[in-house]
Amino acid sequence: MSKDIVLAFSGGLDTSFCVPYLQERGWAVHTVFADTGGVDAEERAYIEARAKELGVASHVTVDGGPAIWNGFVKPFVWAGEGYQGQYPLLVSDRYLIVDAALKRCAELGTRAIAHGCTGMGNDQVRFDLAVKAQGDYEIVAPIREIQKEHTEVRAYEQKYLEAKGFGVRAKQKAYTINENLLGVTMSGGEIDRWQVPGEGAVGWCKSRSEWPSKSLRLKLSFAHGEAVALDGEKMAGHQLLAKLNALLAQYGVGRGIYTGDTTIGLKGRIIFEAPGLTALLAAHRALEEAVLTKQQNRFKPEVARKWVELVYEGFFHDPLKTDLEAFLASSQSTVNGEVTLETCGGLVSAVAVESAHILNAKGATYAQAADWGVAEAEGFIKLFGMSSTLWAEVNR
Repeated sequence: MSKDIVLAFSGGLDTSFCVPYLQERGWAVHTVFADTGGVDAEERAYIEARAKELGVASHVTVDGGPAIWNGFVKPFVWAGEGYQGQYPLLVSDRYLIVDAALKRCAELGTRAIAHGCTGMGNDQVRFDLAVKAQGDYEIVAPIREIQKEHTEVRAYEQKYLEAKGFGVRAKQKAYTINENLLGVTMSGGEIDRWQVPGEGAVGWCKSRSEWPSKSLRLKLSFAHGEAVALDGEKMAGHQLLAKLNALLAQYGVGRGIYTGDTTIGLKGRIIFEAPGLTALLAAHRALEEAVLTKQQNRFKPEVARKWVELVYEGFFHDPLKTDLEAFLASSQSTVNGEVTLETCGGLVSAVAVESAHILNAKGATYAQAADWGVAEAEGFIKLFGMSSTLWAEVNR
């Protein structure tokens, strides 16, 4: 009798391969697609049809938009830092996918869960640690298993599926592409070889020749550090981010090429596109800079970098992450107001900030006017630089 196993499913090459592979080993495969907002209705229908074509025992699609906003986007924007100063953690939906798969396990009464992560990347770490943090499950990873015998894994997967009569989409033959509400990542082919990306390595962002000629201005409203409205229209966070993605992708905002130090020790080179997150980070930082104290603005990036490292490396459920989020949430009590963003293409800038909490000095403006005297300024400089001045005098 077949045993039930839940497979986190995206319809791509790796997870498509997993279905017949698991079936051959006696599993009744139940697929779960956690729609975290990166696919349109056509792609969503394709994923459901793909699962049916592969002959799964059951398939469910879960709306993961609200979960990814509350579970990741809010604290990430509060943190305001990318991994190694660049990468906006676009595959952090993996943790929400695990949650959806474990919920399906509970519904089916099984403790077996499978994923299509390779043995070369970070996702296997994120997936496995997220599962282990939430219970005692049997984790099956078919792609890791076939790596024991095959070095050209993707080529083997393609041949395996084609031999069983299942086609492979052309774009999956060249690149590994991940899309969700957060953005798009692309790897494989010439990207992995540190070469100029090919014409096919394009996600949402339009090329420079396609950017609109007229600049775009947007106004984001924040309450306690969370974006709550766009151009005066209140909307749910995941819907706001989706709208920002659509608007700013037309201007090529948020696209980058990055080489990172991965969790498993390899260098990983990817193309990423994150139009909406890039805008949120720019607006939130501009507001924070105006309303937080100097000490808050200096210290907060240290907390942010640690939070980002934990999420990147798979420690999404570590208690330290929760501790750091408590600090980040506390720092947002006065991060309220509106920020105007503008782009002419490529970059987005915060051009205006409005808030009742801006730390303005009533009688002074930087480099323009002061409500203190010359003697006070000279005295401050003397005391502030005392240590360095003494060193210079003693060691001349």
